[in-house]
Amino acid sequence: MWVASSHCIPDLKTVKNRVHLDLTSSAQDRDQEIDRLLALGARRVGIGQTGAESWTVLADPEGNEFCVIRPKETLTR
Repeated sequence: MWVASSHCIPDLKTVKNRVHLDLTSSAQDRDQEIDRLLALGARRVGIGQTGAESWTVLADPEGNEFCVIRPKETLTR
């Protein structure tokens, strides 16, 4: 993850991520965690999602993509 700061990174992402993180949280706080990450500087990334996925794709300020995933126990309910 990144550390929120006032430094701007002007370079655009030019290559695929070497590492892709999948973060999980409890179902009760997943939306709060996404809101927290957005407030820290993350942004939503559209990669063709339909809205029915169990994950939300975000990117840090440098363009590194990561997913916030629903816990497995919520996927079977």
